[in-house]
This record gives sequence, C-alpha cells and structure tokens, in this order.
Amino acid sequence: MNTPPESLSISILVMMYFGEVVFAVSGALTAARYRMDIVGHVMVGTVTGIGGGTVRDLLLGRTVWWTEEPTELLLCVTASLITFFFIRHDISHRKEMIWADALGLSVFGVVGCHISLQMETPFVIAVFMGMITATGGGVIRDVLTNNVPIIISSGQPYAMVALLGSLCYAMLRYLDVPEIPSEAAACLAAFTLRAYVIVFDVQTGPPGQFLRFGKAPPDDDTSDREESNA
Repeated sequence: MNTPPESLSISILVMMYFGEVVFAVSGALTAARYRMDIVGHVMVGTVTGIGGGTVRDLLLGRTVWWTEEPTELLLCVTASLITFFFIRHDISHRKEMIWADALGLSVFGVVGCHISLQMETPFVIAVFMGMITATGGGVIRDVLTNNVPIIISSGQPYAMVALLGSLCYAMLRYLDVPEIPSEAAACLAAFTLRAYVIVFDVQTGPPGQFLRFGKAPPDDDTSDREESNA
C-alpha cells in the first residue's frame, strides 16, 4: 500500500501502518490455529498484511511497492514473529482485535482507491482496486489455510465495507473535495458500516436469507440428522 508520503496525510499513514500490523497479526493467529511452524506464521501473517496491495499493483501493472521499499514488508514480518513468540491465546475474536480490523479494513479501501486514482485509472476500476487492496490479503490467507475466502462466504458483510469506503472516496475526489476531508469522510463511512454490522450482528446468507440480524436458524436437514443420531 505504498505511496509517496507527501500524497497522504500523516493520520492516514499512521492508520495504514497500524492496519497492516493488525492484518499481519490476524494472519499469524490463523496460522497458530492450524499449528503451523514459525515459517508458516511469517508467511501467512505477511501475505495477509501486504497481499491486497500486491494484488492491486500486479493488476495495475505497477511495480510492487515492497520490492523497492521493504519497510512495510519488514513490519508485517516483525508483527508475525511477535505473534508466534508472545501471543499464547487466540485473540482474533476479542473486541479489541475486531475493532482494529474494522479500522484497517476501512483505511485500506481508501488507500487502494487513492493509489489507483493517482495512476489515472477509470472511476470504476479505482473503486474496485480499493476493495481488492483491503480484502486481497485475507483471500490469500484463506486459500493458504484451505478455507472458503471470507469475502464470498455467508456471514457478516466484509468486502462491502471496503467497497463503500472506496466508493465514497472516489466520489468525493471526483467532486473536487480536498484530499484530507475526502479521506476522513470515506474512512468514517466505511468504519460506521462495519461498526453497525458488528454491533447488530448483520449477516448475509444464501438465497432466501439475503440479509438477517443475528445468527442463522438451524438448518432443517442438519436438525433432522442430529435428531436421527440422538
């Protein structure tokens, strides 16, 4: 998610680095859940932190930023190693981690869209690249750990949050709103949506269960099987 420092506000840069650490830690925690060794922790944690930006750069034909400036690569490696050595319990479902992840998701959508607009990509492509930047690392993590990617599985809306932030930012810049207010408003819109989803446990599901609040009711077939096994 690299871009020249002068083109981003200090607050967004700080939040971006913070988000990368959060995503790297979440990836390393996934590796811990599958009892991977230190190499597995570093690999899964790092690709979760920088994977989305890497996919974006490859799709845009842009030099992958960490091959020229490895600061963020080293940051993700360090966060993954700290998780391996010092975190003994799964904190991925703790409130602090959930809210930090929401902040990182919101920021990355805006940063990805910003970089795409700098390259003068079409409006729709810039919005899509914002979503890719925010969610691509999680997709790679899920593939490496043999899980259904979170952005296409039923559950709490995730990619939609990044898409909203990216879309808001692109629209505001299209209307010539200054850079910092555009960043702040877009991040706030995405974070607010994610907060609403978390607080009210909004869920998406298969056909017939497009949107619901709270957990899905037990599947009839599953209930019948449980009764027959009882």
